[in-house]
Amino acid sequence: MGKEVILKIDNVSKQYRLGVRGTGSISHDLNRWWHKIRGKEDPYLIVGEANDRTAKGESEYVWALRNINLELERGDILGIIGKNGAGKSTLLKILSKVTGPTTGSVKYNGRIASLLEVGTGFHPEMTGRENIYLNGTILGMTKKEISSKIDEIIEFSGCERYIDTPTKRYSSGMTVRLAFAVAAFLEPDIFVVDEVLAVGDVEFQKKAIGKMKDISGEDGRTVLFVSHNMAAVQDLCNKGMVLNNGEVQFMGGIAEAVGEYLKQYSQDNREVRFELKDAPGNDLAKFTYASVKGLGKDINEVIRGGDAIEMEFEFYVLKSGDSKVGLTFHLADELGTLVFTGNSDFQQNEVSEGYYRERVIIPKDLMHQGIYSVRALYLVENGRSILYKMARVIQFEIMPEFASALFLDGGKKEGAVKPKLEWEVIKKNERI
Repeated sequence: MGKEVILKIDNVSKQYRLGVRGTGSISHDLNRWWHKIRGKEDPYLIVGEANDRTAKGESEYVWALRNINLELERGDILGIIGKNGAGKSTLLKILSKVTGPTTGSVKYNGRIASLLEVGTGFHPEMTGRENIYLNGTILGMTKKEISSKIDEIIEFSGCERYIDTPTKRYSSGMTVRLAFAVAAFLEPDIFVVDEVLAVGDVEFQKKAIGKMKDISGEDGRTVLFVSHNMAAVQDLCNKGMVLNNGEVQFMGGIAEAVGEYLKQYSQDNREVRFELKDAPGNDLAKFTYASVKGLGKDINEVIRGGDAIEMEFEFYVLKSGDSKVGLTFHLADELGTLVFTGNSDFQQNEVSEGYYRERVIIPKDLMHQGIYSVRALYLVENGRSILYKMARVIQFEIMPEFASALFLDGGKKEGAVKPKLEWEVIKKNERI
């Protein structure tokens, strides 16, 4: 016997008109009204464009969501991931009944609690304690039910000292702590959480992730979780949905979903290729190709801590000559700090016109998780003269070796490299 279906989304779409509220003109309103009384479809549902925020569109109507279908069973934890503007928050607002779908339907089998923005549902003039009762009442609970949980809520939030202070005096971190505690402890059947956990500190993030695991595993409640932190998503969720321009790009296991999401970035940043006529360079040489991937992996596969990393660089020499030519690259972290410099061993006299490709391997178990880029690539002559410099060549992300590593260790490791050092313990009976 299968599990109980607690949430069903059937062909949900959401359309917005850019720049104004409503239709923006009486002619559009009349046109919609005329089609409605004749039993015909809204004429503006067929003219919208995909919600690609990076491209200029021709239509004033956009689809924030398009044809979303989903079934979740009791106890599922779904991670919803995608770029900014992909439609994640719009979907959660529809599920939370903040806004309605343009087409389609959503069916629930239980009570839903949402944490969409810092302080959602809080009245700034009311104290933390009063806001707990307010939120509980909104969720349909009695005063007696709320009172039975209030001590646990206050203790979990860590805001006991300020619980009788108006929430307008809370920091954003304190507000989200209390809001999360209220939503989690008042026992919803479906718990919807947007990117708000990023506001909290590492200690609270770990507590929140643990609490969501508990309410899903022990209590059989369903969680929908939106985050850009892939380690958190993998650690918490068992299913994943990837949204792209308002449409479902992938739905399946969470590991596969994260890999699919990262492809959106890796195809643009992990590999660059130029036709010779358009390649950057000068009258001596031009760069035509660069790529990075895990050794033995496809270029779109996730790179994890512990993997060896393979980089390739190709250049075209336009003039033959008697010189020694090689490459130098600078690898930097996400803050732009230089991690290390690499120099090629390619030293060939009498370089002739044509393509040259060099491959370099960064050893396994060297790099920590993080975002890295080849911030500069130099073509050098005789080890000294720079023939050409190319900036911001390729970029890649190293994910934690294990999905839960980021939270188990309390955050990103310090430093960029983690060389395996040889240690020897020397024990003597007296001081050296």
